Amino acid sequence: MRFGFTEDQQRFRADVRKALRSAGVRAAAAEATGADGVEPDARPLYRLLGELGLLAVHWPVEFGGEGRPLTDAAIVAEELVHAGVPDTFHVNTIQIVGQFLLMAGSDEQKRRYLPAMARGESFASVLYTEPDAASDLGALRTVAEPDGDGYRITGTKVFSLKTRFVDLGLCAARTTPGAGKYQGISLFLVDMEAPGVAVSVIPGIGDEHFHRVDLDSVPVSGDDLLGPRDEGWPLLNEALAIERTGLDYYLKAEHWLQTALDALIDKAPDSPHDDRLEQIGRWYGALTADHVLTWTVLTGLASDQVDQVSTAVAKYHSSELAQSIAVWAADIPSPEQRANRTRAAVTLDSAYREAPGLTLSAGTSEVMLQLMAAAFDSIGQEEH
Repeated sequence: MRFGFTEDQQRFRADVRKALRSAGVRAAAAEATGADGVEPDARPLYRLLGELGLLAVHWPVEFGGEGRPLTDAAIVAEELVHAGVPDTFHVNTIQIVGQFLLMAGSDEQKRRYLPAMARGESFASVLYTEPDAASDLGALRTVAEPDGDGYRITGTKVFSLKTRFVDLGLCAARTTPGAGKYQGISLFLVDMEAPGVAVSVIPGIGDEHFHRVDLDSVPVSGDDLLGPRDEGWPLLNEALAIERTGLDYYLKAEHWLQTALDALIDKAPDSPHDDRLEQIGRWYGALTADHVLTWTVLTGLASDQVDQVSTAVAKYHSSELAQSIAVWAADIPSPEQRANRTRAAVTLDSAYREAPGLTLSAGTSEVMLQLMAAAFDSIGQEEH
């Protein structure tokens, strides 16, 4: 269990924070932040971050990184959010798809895709969820049929983020239909500009838009198969565990709670004592525990220890906490702050609209509880 940072980590954090304080980064971050249902293109900001070498510091140097430990990548992720950088591109491209490539990709695939991602010149999205296969990916119906030396993928994916801005999709599809619910699934890297790919926006209430991706006999080469054919399910489980550190949800919760506190302080002359300040203190206590939990998972991953139960606990706790804070803080801005569209009012309104999806994405809370319960049941059976 870790409760602090080393001197080297503190120095690294200070360097990252200094780089992110530049006028250019602050201006680009402001332009990339969505509000009122409008989602701007954040790619110019990420190209700037790529030039600063801040996107993939833990990747090997040969693939565009700096060879730093995974924990330093988490420090960067924290500081990006503190600097007001919208994090979805980073989460999807670097933390999920890029990390998946590092874990399961061939050397040729890593050389082909990772350096451009690290430079902020290429972006990726995850194409797992389907209309009839949400939390249960074993129910997916998308099919990849052999076609010469490659495949043709047909199916529909939903609820991916930033998809109309990305170049690459990490797609799960069945290569051997009928092999079994969790068998015969493979993973592919799909060119989002390929013939047969159609991306459309799914109407929603958030500032970030969900997308529907229709794949109509989309050609992919054999070189775009990620990992062994028909053995995608174990890779998916490991990738989802890596995705569920809880860090991104913790950072949202921390940002929203600080914004709520700022809004209350701004009203302080008219409200010398506000009982909600006491609740903020309790929320900060929960956040402190969540930070320790998240960093325990991260330090385990940095040592190549992937524990699906620990990651389920971290994802469950952090997403439930972030959702609770967003809902609670929605009433914090005063009528005057709302009328003047202060930063706090805009941020907390956006958080409230984002909140419903927090306990759904990357695995629902119910699925996380199921994973925990199964583990505890297994322990109980061993004891008896």
